[in-house]
This record gives sequence, C-alpha cells and structure tokens, in this order.
Amino acid sequence: MKALIFAAGLGTRLRPLTDTMPKALVPVGGVPMLQRVLCKLRDAGLGPFVVNVHHFAEQIEDFLSENAGFGAQVAISHETAEPLETGGGIRHAAPLLASPEGRFLVHNVDILSDLDVRWFLQQDDPSSLATLLLIDAPADRYLLFDDDMRLVGWTNVRTGEVKSPYLPDFDPSEYRRYSFCGIHIVSEAVFDKMAAWPEKFSIIDFYLSECADGKVRGVLAPDLRLIDIGSPAKLAEANRCVQE
Repeated sequence: MKALIFAAGLGTRLRPLTDTMPKALVPVGGVPMLQRVLCKLRDAGLGPFVVNVHHFAEQIEDFLSENAGFGAQVAISHETAEPLETGGGIRHAAPLLASPEGRFLVHNVDILSDLDVRWFLQQDDPSSLATLLLIDAPADRYLLFDDDMRLVGWTNVRTGEVKSPYLPDFDPSEYRRYSFCGIHIVSEAVFDKMAAWPEKFSIIDFYLSECADGKVRGVLAPDLRLIDIGSPAKLAEANRCVQE
C-alpha cells in the first residue's frame, strides 16, 4: 500500500527551529521526524511513498536524495504557492497515489507513536471511504462516533461548537468521543468527491461532509503512546520518550 507523509507544514509553533529548516527535518533523539516516520512505515511493508513539501522544500528533497529514500521509492508532491491543508494536500497528490489497491495510508510527519502499523492495516474496512486511527485522550476537540464506530460529527467541548450532517437535532452527548491521531487509511474514491472543494481545505471537514452514509469509520488504538510534536514542550517530551 502506498503512503502519503504530510511534510508541507510551516511548523510555526516550533520556531525558531523552523526559521531555518522544515519541521519534517527537526530531529527527535538525533533523528529527523521524516526519517522516523518513513522508516517506521517502510518496515511495516508500506511503499512506495509520497511526501508533500512546501516550507524549505529543497531541504527535504536533498535529504531524501542524499539518503536514497532510505531504501524506499519516494515521490514528491510540491505545494509551491502555499500549503494546501490536509484535504487539499491529499487531492493535490492524487496522481502520485494511484495504485491497484485503491487505498493509501496518510501519516502526519510530526506524530511519534508506538503504533503497530501492521495491526492498524488489519483493522481497515476496505469498503469504507476512510478508516481513522483514534485514541481515548483528553482534548478540546473530538470526533464523534456511533456504537458501530461510524463517524457522525465533531465537537469542541471548550466552545460548545458542533459539526454534523445530522444537525439541528444532533446531541453530541449521545455518542462516543475520541481524538484523531493524524493517521488514516483512505480510499481513492475520495478524489471524485473532492472535485468541487476549494484548493485548500481540511480533511476533517471533508470527512464530516461525507459521513452521513456511514462510510467513514474509526478504529480505537488501546494503550497507544502518541506525541503530536507541535510545540517546543512536545518536542522536549518526544526527545525524552525516545531516550527511555
């Protein structure tokens, strides 16, 4: 199965590190984030790979070239003018993601976890539009699922905001709430459905717009250790974690 690694972000919360390098090359335990993610997915049998780039794109391309893609076939999806967000980034990479499987895995470059990738691949529902990896952890924002783990909505518990195709009668308290891990398996069927969307858009907004038919599903990863390296504090935590 092919895999798309999101590496186009500006990494503004990791400044000043990202004033001179892309977030994807910020080291964790001396190893750049991109190398950690790519090698983890490669070792689980995924590939070829697509890496989307924007901020200091040349540094990422040089890094991959100098290391021969870490033994994997890697294509680059250039987001030249500006980052296209998660949904736009997936659609932009569509020509590079086509495969006989008809599905591909997406992984944010700044996610460090002890996920058993092969286990997650086995949980995928091939009839679904997407299978999202979830954790049960405190957060402000949650995705909402019914008892069959079908996506039904989203809520921000701090502000009370709710998004769902079932509004206005939708009650978020009736559903299971989980945090999305930034790792998902996606059907190529999304590309036709994305045709009318703007150039930049969130994949979560797209999933919420498509979930009424029950084809967006979640998989809960029990006891998963995961760090979203989006701030200096989280980077320090990640460095401690890999040194344990």
